[in-house]
Amino acid sequence: MGLSVVQRAAQWRQRLAERAARKRPGARRTAPPPQQRVDQILRPSAPMLDDRDTERHSAPSFAAAHNARFLWLERLRNWRRSSQRIDATLPTSNLSAVQAPAVDLPERSLDLVLLGAVMALLCIGTIEIHSATAAEALSKFHNSTHFLQRQLLFVGIGGAAMWFGSTMDYQRLRRLVYPLLLIGLLLLAAALVFPARNGAKRWIPMGPLTFQPVEIAKLALISYLAYSLARKADRVKTFTIGFVPHLVVCGMMMVLLLKQPDLGSSIVLGATTLGMLFVAGARISYIVLAVLASAPVAYYLVVGTPWRMQRFLAYFNPEAFAQKEAYQFLQARLALGSGGLTGHGLGGGHQTLGYMPESHNDFILAPIGEELGFIGVALVISLFAIVVWRGVRAALGARDVFGGYMALGITMLFGVQALFNVGVVLGIVPNKGITLPLVSYGGSSLCVTMFLVGLVLNIGRRPERRGVAKRQLVNNPSFATRKKQRVQIVVA
Repeated sequence: MGLSVVQRAAQWRQRLAERAARKRPGARRTAPPPQQRVDQILRPSAPMLDDRDTERHSAPSFAAAHNARFLWLERLRNWRRSSQRIDATLPTSNLSAVQAPAVDLPERSLDLVLLGAVMALLCIGTIEIHSATAAEALSKFHNSTHFLQRQLLFVGIGGAAMWFGSTMDYQRLRRLVYPLLLIGLLLLAAALVFPARNGAKRWIPMGPLTFQPVEIAKLALISYLAYSLARKADRVKTFTIGFVPHLVVCGMMMVLLLKQPDLGSSIVLGATTLGMLFVAGARISYIVLAVLASAPVAYYLVVGTPWRMQRFLAYFNPEAFAQKEAYQFLQARLALGSGGLTGHGLGGGHQTLGYMPESHNDFILAPIGEELGFIGVALVISLFAIVVWRGVRAALGARDVFGGYMALGITMLFGVQALFNVGVVLGIVPNKGITLPLVSYGGSSLCVTMFLVGLVLNIGRRPERRGVAKRQLVNNPSFATRKKQRVQIVVA
């Protein structure tokens, strides 16, 4: 039933009296219910309708306009009411809604899982290097700890490099991309000038130590790919701009590596480049075309080189080349098979007593399998899986595209190199002369590898954004959708 004219007039006079009473000096306005006050603080711009406004604006046109304009605000309020309720038992006179500032995002600490996996690989590698080289060091240098002392020195230098990589501003690598690229190419070319060592020109002598320039080339290539892919963005899908320049740079390094010769490192760099291009969004047809185009070159390098052809044949029939090309692999297989499940214990291996050459370098996994058994090999592979997992996590959590590509490239480099090394020792792929990162004996390779680990740790942190205020008010619409706590209820 509708209201009469007298009743409506009485209601109108009552409303006018209430408005006049509120306008008087010293008059106290009755506070709205707590939940309504919370909604008003969350969205000051959204009008709060009481019963009188509803009666006054009961026309369908006003309701339709209101719903069309503030529908998303009402949905936000409903979500807030369902996620956070105010205790109804609290006295409303003692409640006051305080606008809380946004909580600052703290800097994420170092990834202790990644750091622990790296330290575990270093410990396993250092112990096995001493176990695999004690007899050789005693016979050659009359000191069973000769290789152990050098490895500990390299681990100390690598630790300093890892600390520097984890604390530096990795954005500086943006400005050093092209100088690093030039230095890497020059060092690869300079290695061809020095005398060969073990039939290859891969090292630059530096007094009592040697330096392997391919490690600098790895850092330079990953930095260049990260910088270029981040800058080109969607243009990576184009063939001439986003695909060919990266292959040209990688191709120049691969040509210099094949001159040394170092087929294994060239394959690792090529696989890492194609992997980063695939993640960046390059067309799969371009990647397949690049692989097919490199097939004739690989065929010529294998068939056209007699000693490579012998290694390739030894891969399919190792017993026929047991005295030369397949000797190292057969001894490694014997060591892995004799280890069983738990191994012979540390220092209990027999193949390292002069039977397996270079057991502390490329085939370090064989002494691990002989002394620690299948459990030790599985532990090493699991640790590398953890390193790859945490590296991908750091890449996905990076705050800038350059850092994400940088962490992803380093992770791919570790994963591909470890995969090839394990495959060679187990006889899955032919012998390529690739070391096992963080485990094999090495000077420059270990130092640069630990520096790259430091960069991944650095990128995995969560730095504060520059140019943004540390404390933002909660009534910022773009910020309110990201923060969980926006209102503090204080009991007086």
